[in-house]
Amino acid sequence: MTPRTLHVPAASRRQLLVGGAAALGGLVVSGAAAQPASALTRSAAPAFVRGDAHHAAWSTRTVRRWAADTWRSLVAMTDERTGLPADNMPESLAAGDRSGYTSPTNIGGYLWSTVVARELGLITPGEATRRVRRTLSTLLRMEHHEPSGMYFNWYDEATGDVITTWPDSGDPVQPFVSSVDSGWLGAALLVVREAVPGARREADRLFSRMRWDMFYDAAGPRPGGLMHGGFYVTAPADTSGVTEGNHIGVGDDVWYTNHHYDTAVSETRITSYLGISQGQVPAKHWFASWRTFPDTCDWSWPEMKPVGRTRTYLGLEVFEGAYTYRGMHIVPGWGGSMFEELMPDVFVDEARWAPRSWGRNHPLHVRAQREHGLVEAKYGFWGFSPSSNPAGGYREYGVDALGLNPDGYFSDQEKTNYDPGFGDCRPATNATPTFGDGVVTPHASFLAMMHEPRESFANLARIEHDLHAYGRGGFFDAVAVHSGTIARRYLSLDQAMVLGAVGNVLAKDVLRKAFSTRAVEKRLRPVLAMEEFGAGLA
Repeated sequence: MTPRTLHVPAASRRQLLVGGAAALGGLVVSGAAAQPASALTRSAAPAFVRGDAHHAAWSTRTVRRWAADTWRSLVAMTDERTGLPADNMPESLAAGDRSGYTSPTNIGGYLWSTVVARELGLITPGEATRRVRRTLSTLLRMEHHEPSGMYFNWYDEATGDVITTWPDSGDPVQPFVSSVDSGWLGAALLVVREAVPGARREADRLFSRMRWDMFYDAAGPRPGGLMHGGFYVTAPADTSGVTEGNHIGVGDDVWYTNHHYDTAVSETRITSYLGISQGQVPAKHWFASWRTFPDTCDWSWPEMKPVGRTRTYLGLEVFEGAYTYRGMHIVPGWGGSMFEELMPDVFVDEARWAPRSWGRNHPLHVRAQREHGLVEAKYGFWGFSPSSNPAGGYREYGVDALGLNPDGYFSDQEKTNYDPGFGDCRPATNATPTFGDGVVTPHASFLAMMHEPRESFANLARIEHDLHAYGRGGFFDAVAVHSGTIARRYLSLDQAMVLGAVGNVLAKDVLRKAFSTRAVEKRLRPVLAMEEFGAGLA
């Protein structure tokens, strides 16, 4: 059956990782305990030398200590029998405090973190192989959607069973297959296949059966085709947001979400990379997504009018738009978070493969986040990405000026909106905002370390020492800089991003090299290399 599609805006990051929004039955991370920074006993002083107000001398020793403590939290989150990591746990690092659920993204994060831990000498090669094989063995026996080789969104980390009721509430859960969750597990399996010889056979068995074209809607709302958010294997109670179909023609029809991932600056591009690199999705698909929405008054609902020009790639016209911020032209994401911009960069050396697109945008996005925190908002700290909310629960944080979303990912607890207007189409509502209690997320600075190592190190050193947002498991998930309120919780995904970035910085691009095999590079690099973003200095 050919699916009928209806385009709706992209989901939030938490929605992406739970398979598409509360309407699809997603679970939000339960309350991160809100406590003032003074409640944390200061750790021993790290080996770094203070410079001026925003700089400190780089110390490999300190970064290795941060990595070791981060690895400690991931070990604590991981069930010893199944090798599956919990989604999150509090600062206690006690096995009894594990969340009780995990996802394909979390499992993938643990796998690539194990490779990094080996490369940094935190564990022996033998231990790394044993840990990876234990996890892969569990994956091989876990229930999944067999025609596509993809896994459902939530499992019990202690048993590997599919979750059908939430551990904390008992509410029913309908199993869902998420395209972006599948992408992060697929990326990890490709890394393991290349980097862990003792687990190559199991990793290859799991990876080779994954069908990325299961998510690809060639007849979608954009020329070139887009990726669905995911699918249910049985019809949900409310079928208004889904369409029955099967893109690979193998197995029974499924129920696809009607929303597609349609912005280039998004963590969801990892699924596109995998589909293109495995020859299952056409290269032109990369040019189907928006860089920005058009610059016409019909599209004046976003907060900023883009600048740019239209170029043609593989027969598709692409408006290479960018937003203007502090003297820079930057291609925005949906929410303006570091996660959207840089997480795929952990696996694909995007700046080198695509010097006229990502090679321009990544450094400018990092600079913009830094200047937002230090200069515009005057928080004294920077790095904004979805994370635990210091006030409890989970929230998307970002730099509003770098996002297409008119509702914004905000950098402070007050949700201060930035709106410079849309040219002559719509007047500004808040062009010079005054910001409140900013929330910085350490994993954002670790991702930025791949592009601004010294500035990122200095920021993190001050988050540890001045805000005391650090525990036995490394940096806590987030901290509000003025109130000093800390989300004293560890999320396995965010900890895995920390280790992924550190692995590339200290271990000579270990994850990028493992992911970017000759076959992957042959298919994917030419596609990325041909594009020229509208990014640059204004």
